[in-house]
Amino acid sequence: MRDQLQSSLRRLVDPVVPCFSAGRARVRLGVNTAIHDDTAAELESFARPLWGLAPLAAGKGEVPHVELWLRGLAAGSDPGHPEYWGEPGDRDQRIVEMAAIGFALAVAPEWFWDQLSGPERDRLARWLLSALPRETADNNWHFFPVLIGLGLDRVGVAFDRELITARLDRLETFWLGDGWYSDGATERRDYYVPWAMHFYGLLYARLAGDGDRFRERAARFAHDFRHWFADDGAAVPYGRSLTYRWAQAAFWGALPFAGVEALPWGEVKGYLLRHLQWWQGRPVTGPDGLLSIGYGYPQPALAEQYNAPGSPYWSLKAFLPLALPADHPFWTAAEQPAPPLPTVSSQPHAGAVLMRADGDVTLLAGRQHHPWVRHGAAKYAKFAYSTRFGFSLPNGALGPAQGAYDSMLALSDDGGTHYRVREEPAGWHLMGNTVLSTWWPWPDVEITTWLTAAPPWHVRRHRIRSGRALHTAEGAFAVDRDPGVNRKTGAGYARASAAAGFTGLRDLDGLRRGEVIDCLPGTNVLARRTALPMLTGHIPPGEHWLRCAVFGAPAGPGAEAAWRQPPTTGDGT
Repeated sequence: MRDQLQSSLRRLVDPVVPCFSAGRARVRLGVNTAIHDDTAAELESFARPLWGLAPLAAGKGEVPHVELWLRGLAAGSDPGHPEYWGEPGDRDQRIVEMAAIGFALAVAPEWFWDQLSGPERDRLARWLLSALPRETADNNWHFFPVLIGLGLDRVGVAFDRELITARLDRLETFWLGDGWYSDGATERRDYYVPWAMHFYGLLYARLAGDGDRFRERAARFAHDFRHWFADDGAAVPYGRSLTYRWAQAAFWGALPFAGVEALPWGEVKGYLLRHLQWWQGRPVTGPDGLLSIGYGYPQPALAEQYNAPGSPYWSLKAFLPLALPADHPFWTAAEQPAPPLPTVSSQPHAGAVLMRADGDVTLLAGRQHHPWVRHGAAKYAKFAYSTRFGFSLPNGALGPAQGAYDSMLALSDDGGTHYRVREEPAGWHLMGNTVLSTWWPWPDVEITTWLTAAPPWHVRRHRIRSGRALHTAEGAFAVDRDPGVNRKTGAGYARASAAAGFTGLRDLDGLRRGEVIDCLPGTNVLARRTALPMLTGHIPPGEHWLRCAVFGAPAGPGAEAAWRQPPTTGDGT
C-alpha cells in the first residue's frame, strides 16, 4: 500500500511539470482569479506539491523532477532574478506558501537544501526569515511562521525565537478543550481544526521535539472526528475550502507521523485509506490531469475568493505518512474497518449533531457561520450535510431552482421570486440529539429552529414569529437525477428515489404541499444535476409552527419500508 500511495502521488504531480516557467520559480496552472496577485498564485502552485513530495523524500522515495523545485527555490528567492517571488507583506498569501517550503526543509533538507549552493542557501534563508515578523490572519495562519521556523532551525539558520513563541501563545487562545480548537476567535470549527490546527500542531510536536500538548489534544479529537466519516470513507462535505478534497483525512496521517496512537493503527490506517479510495475514479481533474477547483467534479462556483489554480494541491497533505519507514506500525498494521459507532454523536464545540445510518453520515448544524466567504450560508448554515447527498450552492437569485435550497427553509415576501435563508444562526444550544438556533431573515421575522436526529430521519421544527406574510419552501436533500428519478408528491409529502439514494420529507402537520423540482446544473457539490423534494406553503403575519421529518438513505426496499415509518415529533418523544 505504501508503494501504491507513492505512485498515486507521482501521478498527481506529473501533470504539474509542463507548467513550470523558464526559471522554474513560477508554476502557471491556469488563470488566477483569487484575491492575491499572480506571483503569489504561481508560488502557490510551485509550493503546494511539496506537501506530498517532501514526505516522499523523507521516506526515501524517489522524488520526480526534483531539479525543477531546486532551481525554483534558487530563482524565486533571488531578488535579482526576474522570477523573484517578492517580499511577503502583512497577511500575504506568500506566507502561507513559504510554510510548505519550511516544512520541506524540516523533513528533507538533503533534497531541498543541501543541493543548493552557498549563495542560493543564503538568499533562500533571507527570504524565509522575512516572513517571521509579518502580521498574519488571526487564525490557523499563526502556524505558518512556526513551520518556516522549523525549516530554518533544521538547516541551521538562526532567528528570533520569541517571534515563534508569540505565535504559539496566540494559538493557545484558540484551544477550546475536549480535543477542539476554533479557527481563530470565531464560531468556526470546520475542517481547519483537523487539517490545520491539529495537523500543524502534530508537525511541530514531531519536528520540534516538543509540544506533547498537541499530541494529547489530537488523541482526544480523533474520537470525535471519526464520526465525520462514512463507512465507505466519504467525509461530510461541510464548510469552506472543500476544494482541498482529501486533505479532509490528512489528520489521520499526521497521527502516526507524530507517534500518536489515538486509536489502533489499523483503524487509523483504515480511515485514511478508505477516504483516499473513495476519491478514486471521481472526475476531479481536467483533461490535462491537473486538479480542478471543485469537490466531486470541476465546479468553479465552489471556490472561495482565495482559491487560485494551485489551491487544490493542498490535498497532498494526506500523503504525510510517506515520510514514515516501511516498517512503521502504521504501514505494517492490517487495515481495519471502522468499529461500530453510536448512531448519534453530539459535538458541542462544533455546534453539531452527527448521525449515522446505513453507513452514511449526516451532520445537523446549528452554530457555525462564515458570511465573508463566497456562499458562506450554503457552506455552513444549512440544516443538514450528508456524505451521500452532499449539499448545494445557489446558482442564481430567482426561485428555488436557482437557489437550490436543499436542507434549508427558504422564505419569500415577494410571492416566491426572491428568498432568504438562515445565514448566521445565533442563540444556539445543543440538547442531547437536538441542536437549536435562532435566526432573522428580516428584522421583523424571528425563527427558532430545532433539528433532531432520528436516523435515517431527522426532524425539523420551526417557530416563526413574522411581521409579514411569507411564502415558504423547505428542501430535503438533493439527489442525482441523471440516471432517472422516481418522483412522488402529494399533500404533505415529497420524495425522490434514484440510483444515488432516496430522499424526501413529510409535513408532520399536513399543512404544506409537496413538489420535486430540478435544481440548476452545477449546484450540488457531488452531483452535477439534481432533483430536490420540497414542501411549500404560505403563512400570514403572526406566530406559526412548521414541522417536518426529512429522510435520506440508500435506495432500495429497506428505504421504502423506512419511509413509511416517519418519526412523529421532534422533541425526543
